[in-house]
Amino acid sequence: MRGMVPNDPQTQVSNYHYAIVYAPRKKRNRFPASCVELQETIEEVVTSAEPDRKRYAAKVHGPSKSSEGQFIYYLIEWL
Repeated sequence: MRGMVPNDPQTQVSNYHYAIVYAPRKKRNRFPASCVELQETIEEVVTSAEPDRKRYAAKVHGPSKSSEGQFIYYLIEWL
């Protein structure tokens, strides 16, 4: 994906995570860190999702720094 920082095997700067993502529209492919709640396991993410409140389970990659200086996460897939 364009702009996504690839994994660095020597550090944990940018990595894959399970997360709850607040998404008013599910058509976006990147989200600010303020809209992402990282979780430890896929089970936690699936049980914590609240679609009626627009909080969806997802696998994300990040954090990366945007050109505006904000930390963002890229959507890998909705769970």
